[in-house]
Amino acid sequence: MHIEDLQLKNYRNYEKLDAQFENKVNVILGENAQGKTNVMESIFVLAMAKSHRTANDKELIRWDEDYAKIEGRIVKTHGSLPMQLVISKKGKRAKYNHIEQRRLSQYVGNMNVVMFAPEDLHLVKGSPQVRRRFIDMEIGQVSPVYLHDISQYQKILQQRNHYLKQLQTKQQTDQTMLDILTEQFIQMGAKIVMKRFEFLHLLEQWALPIHKGISRGLETLKIDYKPSADVSENQNLSKMVEVYEEKFAKIKKREIERGVTMFGPHRDDLQFIVNGRDVQTFGSQGQQRTTALSVKLAEIELINKEIGEYPILLLDDVLSELDDYRQSHLLNTIQGKVQTFVTTTSVDGIDHQTLKDAAAYRVESGVMARIQ
Repeated sequence: MHIEDLQLKNYRNYEKLDAQFENKVNVILGENAQGKTNVMESIFVLAMAKSHRTANDKELIRWDEDYAKIEGRIVKTHGSLPMQLVISKKGKRAKYNHIEQRRLSQYVGNMNVVMFAPEDLHLVKGSPQVRRRFIDMEIGQVSPVYLHDISQYQKILQQRNHYLKQLQTKQQTDQTMLDILTEQFIQMGAKIVMKRFEFLHLLEQWALPIHKGISRGLETLKIDYKPSADVSENQNLSKMVEVYEEKFAKIKKREIERGVTMFGPHRDDLQFIVNGRDVQTFGSQGQQRTTALSVKLAEIELINKEIGEYPILLLDDVLSELDDYRQSHLLNTIQGKVQTFVTTTSVDGIDHQTLKDAAAYRVESGVMARIQ
């Protein structure tokens, strides 16, 4: 799949943009703070209906304007289809093939993207929240049901925390409502954890040979899911539910005292292990980067396997963060099969045929033009 054209209106520092792209590598050049990353972000937002940079949608709307609009034409094996996302202070409206999508979970997944930015190097060494966000966004691209489930889970978690807080402050004394919310929470949480186990198992299968290749056969990568409760991927759904029920029954009193939900998918983490050691704690910077790169390249292959199309790859200012060997490995892997967008201040020093054959654009003060 690839994006053929992109139109922006009132998006970040773009008053208007109308751009056509090639189904190969597209390099976006420009100094910092001119709008290169905003183009990348807009493609990501068109696909995912949310930004990778901010949780506040209002930041995406150009200063003093009421709304932002992103439109693009996506080409897949069975034809080309328009997509549109309008972001206003009232919320988001999404259209796919001119048809308004009632739920964003129905919209997401029609266009698949893999983003690799400098902050993704924090996937390994960053907080558990970074890794949970990564896993939720990636599963959401290939499973709309998961997106719906995670959204329901968040709502139940919010309600449950609110009720626990009321019990803690004695505004409520009846625990029946808590029991009902706990049961809903467990059912939804167990489904989410099962899907995460399944996804990470697939991701590891793709990442392992890629990591071996980048490390010249010297390293073996393992990806472990670290649940906050004593559940495992060998358990079926009913067994998992049983484990959660026992756990929550034991800690009910403590949760009321603290006024917060202490266990569940929102507290889980994942761990990257290279040659038997936790990369976050014991890995060198080079090993951490190799792990992050392997995981991102594995995502590309996994999405292709799941949906039968390669996703669009967004490399936002990441080439300068990688040494020559990892740069070459990345560019060799994508050559000729994945539509790729690269932002950089300069291609000097990156000696690779893929970039020599690329379509090039220059961005200055929110205006982008093709370099002939």
